[in-house]
Amino acid sequence: MFEGPYLLSSRREITTLCQPETKWAYMTCMVDLSSKRPLEIDGEDDCRHQRNKSLKLSSSRGTIRGASLEQSDEQRSRAGDSSDSHSLIHSIGRDNSISCLLRCSRSDYGSLASLNRNFRSLIRSGELYKLRRLNRVIEHWVYFSCHLLEWEAFDPIRHRWMHLPRMASNECFMCSDKESLAVGTELLVFGRELTSQHITHVIYRYSILTNSWSSGMRMNSPRCLFGSASLGERAILAGGCDLEGNILSSAEMYNSETQTWKILPSMKNPRKMCSGVFMDGKFYVIGGIGGPDSKLLACGEEFDLETETWTEIPNMSPARAAATRENDRPASGEAPPLVAVVNNELYAADYADMEVRKYDKERRLWFTVGRLPERANSLNGWGLAFRACGDRLIVIGGPRTAGEGFIELNSWVPSEGPPQWDLLARKQSVNFVYNCAVMGC
Repeated sequence: MFEGPYLLSSRREITTLCQPETKWAYMTCMVDLSSKRPLEIDGEDDCRHQRNKSLKLSSSRGTIRGASLEQSDEQRSRAGDSSDSHSLIHSIGRDNSISCLLRCSRSDYGSLASLNRNFRSLIRSGELYKLRRLNRVIEHWVYFSCHLLEWEAFDPIRHRWMHLPRMASNECFMCSDKESLAVGTELLVFGRELTSQHITHVIYRYSILTNSWSSGMRMNSPRCLFGSASLGERAILAGGCDLEGNILSSAEMYNSETQTWKILPSMKNPRKMCSGVFMDGKFYVIGGIGGPDSKLLACGEEFDLETETWTEIPNMSPARAAATRENDRPASGEAPPLVAVVNNELYAADYADMEVRKYDKERRLWFTVGRLPERANSLNGWGLAFRACGDRLIVIGGPRTAGEGFIELNSWVPSEGPPQWDLLARKQSVNFVYNCAVMGC
């Protein structure tokens, strides 16, 4: 989400409602499966569970469909396993150990990694997350920033807040407009830094495997104000503008497992301040500003990953609200289209009319399905997050009136009917939601 031109400079300490993360180091694995999708396991008794009771594990051997759980001796050696601990949980064997670990909430992975070297290697190598993805075991967490270099994560299943380490960057990056994107087990934050008297585009990468930030990654064509979206370990970035302000039509694909960038064919139209989504296995760029007169673009573009071709789609961008058109606000004064995809259906948040719209793919038009949460206030769309989070849509925003300094996280499951927003959490904040991304792994 693009941060927008309206940065609040207050550096007062934020009072939060966050509770400290519970730490534990039981030698018995504790599991909560209440909200997890069942795994497909052959020849293994299901692991029974109950909160605050020790996990009773069967001793039968099993394998998980679609993924081999065996490791070579060389791999085990690299992981630092001792000769008597290849099985992770000794009495049931490695395969059954992993199948039970897949069922654990990733909120517990930090504690599990402290139990022994094998747990730590399995989690920090990313192997466990690959197996989760292959077996369709995915938890979606919301990552957002309400302070310039500070990020938080929210687990909507356990309703837990977690603080990420503070980003270490210079003043230029801190105050620059930033975009964010979650892909695989990484959170990417794009911005600008001043190095050797030159401003350059930089990318900071947060890894949930190491709980740390790193920098130095660069695209083939660095940019800002682009449209982006991720699908598993891959992400596509398209459009935007370079340091000279030239609007781009180029696109790139990022692979989080190899940390490499691949140049893709260019779009049919240069555009910046656009939005991106994945839908039906294809990548879409929606709206934005382009053309010789820097006008709003009503069209979208579809990228087929198999043929690597772009197709222009007319009238795919949500129409500007009537109030906005009447004020004749400059196109660059508005946030990019607030769009999200749930179950391969495209939705948009109309911040001016406080409505939720849905896109009819057959007729190629938008229609209103209900209202946004009452607390979803924004400044021309800036400061409001509208994201897909698994099977639900989430809206993060809050009032900016005198005496009220907090944001709310609201969610709605579209498959359950017209918008009925549930309040997931509320926290104090003196600032906008600058950036927001949802990580599913």
